[in-house]
Formats: sequence, C-alpha cells, structure tokens
Amino acid sequence: MKEPDYENAVAITRDIHWVGFYDHDARLHCNPYLLIDEKDVILFDPGSIPHFPIVMRKIIDLVNPSDITFVVAHHQDPDVCGNLAILEDIIERPDLRILAHSNSVWFIRHYDLKSSVIAVDDIDYRLRLQSGRVLEFLFTPHLHSPGAIATYDRKTRSLFTSDIFGAVSRDWSLFAGDDFLEPMKEWHQHIMPNNHLLRGFIERIEEIEIERILPQHGSVLEGANIRKAMEFLKELPCGYDLIGK
Repeated sequence: MKEPDYENAVAITRDIHWVGFYDHDARLHCNPYLLIDEKDVILFDPGSIPHFPIVMRKIIDLVNPSDITFVVAHHQDPDVCGNLAILEDIIERPDLRILAHSNSVWFIRHYDLKSSVIAVDDIDYRLRLQSGRVLEFLFTPHLHSPGAIATYDRKTRSLFTSDIFGAVSRDWSLFAGDDFLEPMKEWHQHIMPNNHLLRGFIERIEEIEIERILPQHGSVLEGANIRKAMEFLKELPCGYDLIGK
C-alpha cells in the first residue's frame, strides 16, 4: 500500500480526514480528525500548540474554519486540546461547542476558553447533527484519564478511541501494517492502568459493528486488524499489573 502524502490532509473515508502532523523525529504521533457532515463540521482532538499551524493549514484546505460547529476533546491532556484557545479564536463563532466528559470539563476550563463546554454525560452521551447523523459517546474512565471518552459514528461505523488502541513508533504509518502490535503493547503498558479496565472496554465494543478504529496516537485499524488488536489487548497486562514483575 502506497504511503499517503502526510504533508496534506488524508481522507480516511469520504467525510473523515486526518489533519495531523507527521513528526519524523518523534515516537508519539498525534491524530486529529475532521468529520465533514452536511451542515456540521466536527474536529476531534485538535492537538497541541506546537502542532497547531500545520493542523490548521490542513483544516483550511478542507473547510473554512468558521464552518466548525463542534470540537470533541476525548480527554483533557495538552496533546489532545492544548490549542483549544487559539483554535476558537480562528473559528470565531459564538455558538462553537466543545464536547467532553464532565470529569474532563473541570480541567479543560483551565485553558481559558470562551466557547460553551458541554459535558457529554449531560446530553445522554449522544449528539444528533443537523442532518440527523448520530454520534455516540462511550465513557472509558481511567483509560487513561478519569474523563476519557470514545466516539462512535453510526454512519461510517467508525470508532474514535483516543488513547485506546494507540501506539508509539518511530516507524509510523497512518494505516496499520502487519507489525502494529508491538508498538501498541509498549503504549498500553505504559499508559493504561490495568488489564481489567482495558479488557472491560474491549468486551463492550465487541457488540458494536465497527469498520475502522481511529486512535489519537498510532495507526488507523481496519479489516482483520480490528479483531487482531482486540484479542491482543484483552490479554495484555499493563500498568499496575506489571508492578513488581
């Protein structure tokens, strides 16, 4: 498979695009995604301040920033939403809404935002867009943040998983190849608290029809790689499981 042109936005589906920065010197790669619906544009995990100029350039190549109606912050870390205050100044619309879990909202407010910050647990973990398209939010506490969530897009059967299914690797590719499990192992063993919580989440999503997994770090998973990753993580000791071993 030919590598995408990482200097530009990369289409994952017709309406979901990767708008991140490929840092050749880093092992940890961040993946902001832009979902372009009929009347709404949703930006997932816009990223850090150092990455902001490149992320924004790629967004501008796709849409007018003022078209962005929602920003989803899957948790509060600076690699996820450190650039929110700059971003909202560029978007410049008074009705911009930032979505996160209430456990993350406590911290996100410290970014000194002007926009409305909405807790997904206050809207029954569902967002219906103007077109009728539904985004469902899954609470994933302590994986790895107490306010962590994932987002499921029913229309494309895409699951945005934030740090879950993430990976660290200097030899990074946006789409997972055959050797993605070892980088995924290192990431989860360092970041996730234990296998009990991780396995519980995997078992929850096994009941969902998923065509692709889009993590905030690491590579997009499709096809047989989804089941392969699920089975691997269900058995992976991590965090507290490894203390003293």
